[in-house]
Amino acid sequence: MKAKELRELYLGFFKDRGHKVIPSASLIPENDPTVLFTTAGMHPLVPYLLGEKHPAGNRLTDVQKCVRTGDIDDVGDERHCTFFEMLGNWSLGDYFKEEMIPWSYEFLTGANYLNIPADQIAVTVFGGDDVLPRDDEAATLWEKAGIKKENIYFMPRENNWWGPAGLTGPCGTDTEMFIIRKPKCSPTCNPDCNCGAFLEIWNDVFMRFNKQQDGSYVELTQKNVDTGMGLERALCVLNGKSSVYETDLFENAIKVISELTSKTYGENEEVTKSFRVLLDHTRTATFMLGDEKGIVPSNTDQGYILRRIIRRAVRYGRKINLPEGSLAKISEAFINEYADVYPELKTNAAKIADELQKEEAKFNKTLQQGLKEFEKCINGIERKNTFMAQKDPAYTPEKKINGKQAFHLYDTYGFPVEITDEMAKERGFEVDLDGYKAAFEEHQSKSKAGSEQKFACGLADNKEATTALHTATHLLHAALKKVYSPEVNQKGSNITEERLRFDFNLPQPMTKEEIQKVEDMVNEVIKADIPVVMKEVSLEEAKAGGFTGLFENKYSEVVKTYTIGEFSKEICGGPHVESTGKLGHFKIQKEQSCGSGIRRIKAVLE
Repeated sequence: MKAKELRELYLGFFKDRGHKVIPSASLIPENDPTVLFTTAGMHPLVPYLLGEKHPAGNRLTDVQKCVRTGDIDDVGDERHCTFFEMLGNWSLGDYFKEEMIPWSYEFLTGANYLNIPADQIAVTVFGGDDVLPRDDEAATLWEKAGIKKENIYFMPRENNWWGPAGLTGPCGTDTEMFIIRKPKCSPTCNPDCNCGAFLEIWNDVFMRFNKQQDGSYVELTQKNVDTGMGLERALCVLNGKSSVYETDLFENAIKVISELTSKTYGENEEVTKSFRVLLDHTRTATFMLGDEKGIVPSNTDQGYILRRIIRRAVRYGRKINLPEGSLAKISEAFINEYADVYPELKTNAAKIADELQKEEAKFNKTLQQGLKEFEKCINGIERKNTFMAQKDPAYTPEKKINGKQAFHLYDTYGFPVEITDEMAKERGFEVDLDGYKAAFEEHQSKSKAGSEQKFACGLADNKEATTALHTATHLLHAALKKVYSPEVNQKGSNITEERLRFDFNLPQPMTKEEIQKVEDMVNEVIKADIPVVMKEVSLEEAKAGGFTGLFENKYSEVVKTYTIGEFSKEICGGPHVESTGKLGHFKIQKEQSCGSGIRRIKAVLE
């Protein structure tokens, strides 16, 4: 089965069952300050899982592009990817277990669908704990559908409880579906065993709860279903492949790398790992650069992750003699592969190639010197170990690169500390990461720890402060268009309870006078206490009405529009205050560059 077939089969199945097909959202979460990227299909739908009405209705299905960066260092094995597509369907307070489980069974086993023999499927269900009883209802529904009783496993909370993605948010018990790939390794073997007998293919989450900041759970106003099937993993299973990189999604890119390097995927373990890192990281960089919100390499947040994966790709490319400047050629293979599904890649093809070439050239310029400096660090430590061992036979050799050395490799040679750490591990060494962070902060740089905290957290709530700041971004956006040009558009945003951050395209820094003009314009609208009016209209009506749309090809047929007098008209799905008078005084704290042709404003409401 090809990727295109699986996408169409999945969406068609749920469309036939009353679901509206909605487009993939951006890789950059619209109203979530706690994550850098959209990491699951449910991220863009959190407000609707919490009870807000979705303009497309209460039965939805889509293919969502996602990025997960917590295990970048594992990329190179058979299954890890940083970018992936998630097939999903949702019930927003409509159907629940009694509909979803039979549908899951039908899609997995049906002759017109995945046609997997029922005796090759195992499922897990929530086994119960001190808070909730075990999910006998789900087990009964699976058995009734056709799953053998011995292939139904009751598992603890850590296996069959999903969410929230962060500290608070929607969550609930789940049921997970596995392909039985070989006999069990022992009588006690179950889907949690690492022997390879079971491989997960799908997950149905039954969301009934909203986790609070104090750790307690309250019942949601509606019961939801949230499902997820990873496209790459499913293709791998359905085609009997041992690796996700052996599916049709990577075929053309593998050919390009082979032609450029005269190496063959699979010829040995080291070459295969380099291929996989190049494939994954170039694909992920292509989607980040081609995103509607305009991510570019930088030293902070999303841009830092983008820079890190491009530079890791370059390093692994060198291992198989990939010529300099080749990432854009590999990227082109992915653009062609995905153009029909994600047209923004074709639209932004020139930008993708340009940014890849610039970043690759920037890193190559200092790479050789940086590698020499790295070797100096290693050799210096080994010389010290030899000297000390001669003086004291009981001496324990050091195997650590200190923080200042790691920071020097970053600051002077552009080595993200993760790359230094990875190279050190390859040589049996480690990096003093705490010392690195201390050196980083000493040089008044923004610590990478801020980004790590975002990964560790989860979904934003709709608190009063964040709602006010989100509304303020609409006013800021409109003011920038009035001060400069209608061509000025949002390229990213990030909102916490304390401040808003707004990225936009502008080729030059703002002057003090222009900053003051924008501030004054926003505060005049706040002072006027203008109502914020929401209306659901068709996408065509919104376009005709002059509403600002940041990525028009990503909207549903029916959209939410927010009007603030004659000042601001935007398509948006986020939370807003009832009138501008509730916002307080708007103040721009900082204006700076955050990438080529992209400026960043940080502002507060006082």
